[in-house]
Amino acid sequence: MSRILIVDDENMNLKMAEFILKTKYKDIILATSGGECLQVLETMPIDLLLLDIEMPDMSGIDTLKKIRENPRLSYLPVMFITASGDVNDVISAKSLNACGYIKKPFLPEILLEKVHSVIGPF
Repeated sequence: MSRILIVDDENMNLKMAEFILKTKYKDIILATSGGECLQVLETMPIDLLLLDIEMPDMSGIDTLKKIRENPRLSYLPVMFITASGDVNDVISAKSLNACGYIKKPFLPEILLEKVHSVIGPF
């Protein structure tokens, strides 16, 4: 069974993504900050990280930089889910080997399709 970690500082975004993904994937973990994300990654294996870019304490880009510095986590698949349309964010995400980029608001089918493309069958 695949374990997915969703990180977003907006509770509604977390709950929406969790609701959609739980229709197919059962092991969903939620975090509200980059710091909390890093704590979760230290305590349990994660198969896919869905990460918001714009967060107050530590951006998703900075969170991913810290993940990529950790040899144990450096190959973790990370997909950004964000409202940001900033081209620099897209460039940064690609340079940090993000495996995808989903623009908010998104359709449930798009989220499921993108997740499925990374971690496989439901």
